[in-house]
Amino acid sequence: MDGGGRFPEPPIAAGYAGGDAGTPAPHPGTAPAWGGPARESRLARYLPRFLRPRRSSVAVPIERRMPRHLGMGLAFGFFGLVAGAGFVSGGGYAEMAARSGTPLDMAARALGFGLDKVTISGLVQLRSAEILQAAGIDQRNSLPFLSVVDVRDRLSTVPLIGAVSVRKIYPRELLITLTEREPSALWQRNGEIAVIAADGTVIDQMRDGRFSDLPLVVGDEANLRTKEYLALLEAAGPLKDRIRAGTLVSGRRWTLKLDGIDVRLPETGAREAVARLVKLEAESSLLEKDIIAVDLRLPDRVVVRLTEEGAAARLEAQKKQQKKPKGTET
Repeated sequence: MDGGGRFPEPPIAAGYAGGDAGTPAPHPGTAPAWGGPARESRLARYLPRFLRPRRSSVAVPIERRMPRHLGMGLAFGFFGLVAGAGFVSGGGYAEMAARSGTPLDMAARALGFGLDKVTISGLVQLRSAEILQAAGIDQRNSLPFLSVVDVRDRLSTVPLIGAVSVRKIYPRELLITLTEREPSALWQRNGEIAVIAADGTVIDQMRDGRFSDLPLVVGDEANLRTKEYLALLEAAGPLKDRIRAGTLVSGRRWTLKLDGIDVRLPETGAREAVARLVKLEAESSLLEKDIIAVDLRLPDRVVVRLTEEGAAARLEAQKKQQKKPKGTET
């Protein structure tokens, strides 16, 4: 207040006792607000975020809160989604994938990660083209998006493959290392011929002439006695190449097929019987005669069956022998 009793500034209403300036006093009988707004704002800084008082939002028009060109973007996105769905449902995507691969594969090839080289090691009977076809690998693949697990699983289903490993060599090479099962013989049953291993396991079906030189066993369970048949072939010595097949009869004994001649072997002592056959052939050329079967099941004799021409010739010779007068010098 100056000397004339005037205030230099407009008076400001003082707050009630204990309150900030300008804070109206509470009505009589009402407890004053503790600390007032200013004190509440100071205390709010020390409270957890979820306990702090929230400011009332300022009303802003919705068009000012939305991003610019949102409607145009949504429209383009909608039409793009419709076009993509039509492309897929109409078969366009499947045709493109069948011709050029998936979009990921195309992108990887464009970046220099195409599958340009496949190295296959361990091939003996199989061919590279068969491996690639079984693995599902062609020029549409790319190295980054080719699953080595899927390739290995596909190749493991090939009966002639015993073990296989697949490894990527960046940027553009795939290495396949495999071990083939060793075919031991052919097994014919019910008119079908299969390639089998030494233990009788079926490796694959006979599809071409690659395995035509393998020994052939015929009959039920003949595959399980392949080792026994191979031992008979070794005992045949010089006759081995003339034996075309071995038929297991009733699961008990073998009958060998030699150039149209059946050689019946005993149930026991089959190798000894084959040795007898080798000796007979060396001494008398038994297998060169007009016979269709040789029975070696009896240990003390050999029974042969003549062909029709041989039987007729033998019968004619016997008749001539009987017609000769007695005492005639021959």
